[in-house]
Amino acid sequence: MQSVRDTDGTRYLLVKRSSESSLVRDPATGEERYVPTDDLRSEGESPLSAAAGGLPAELRRAVLACRDERALGLLVEFADRGALSVRTLLDAYDLCESDLHGLLAEFRAAGLLAETTVAGKRGYEPTDEALEVVARFRD
Repeated sequence: MQSVRDTDGTRYLLVKRSSESSLVRDPATGEERYVPTDDLRSEGESPLSAAAGGLPAELRRAVLACRDERALGLLVEFADRGALSVRTLLDAYDLCESDLHGLLAEFRAAGLLAETTVAGKRGYEPTDEALEVVARFRD
C-alpha cells in the first residue's frame, strides 16, 4: 500500500494501481473509488501514518497520549471528576510520582489538560477537547 495525492491535493491510500485508473481509499471515510492513475502522485508518507491521519486530530492526540489502560483511565477520571490536585491524584491512584508527572506532561502537550489551582494546591483540569474525546470514546 502507498500514500498518494491527487491533482487537488487530496490524500488517499493506493489500494490497486493499473495503467488507466487506480483504486484508492479515503483515509477519513474509508470510501474506495477509482481515479485516473495519471492524476496520482506518490506522497512518500507511510501509508499507516496516512491512514491514521484520516481520524480527527483530537482523537489521534488522545490515543497517542494514552499509552496504556492506566493512562486512558486517568484521562477518563479527569473527564468525570473535573479539576484535581496533584496530591489528590497521588493519593487516589496507583501511580508513582514520576509516572503521574510523565502522564500529566503528555496530556498537557496533547492539549487534554490545563494547569489550575485546586483548594490552593497545584492541579490540573480537563480541557474541552478532553471532555469531547472521552464522550466520543464512550459513544
